[in-house]
Amino acid sequence: MAEYIPVQDHNNLGRDVNSNAIVNTDLSAYERAVSRSRAAQKNKDELRDAVRDINSLKSEMHEIKSLLMQMMDNK
Repeated sequence: MAEYIPVQDHNNLGRDVNSNAIVNTDLSAYERAVSRSRAAQKNKDELRDAVRDINSLKSEMHEIKSLLMQMMDNK
């Protein structure tokens, strides 16, 4: 486990003794950030799926239109 030196006037921050980096030690804030990130990814996935479905429908409609045009030409 990493060791942290408390940062003055910042209760949720600590300085890593090995890397000298400032680290947020507030676990609940980290969990909220991870949760927001997962929700954003889920929204992106849902949007991508919707776009894929729309594009599939557009392709099928184009195919139906082409078939109808062929039927009209054959009459």
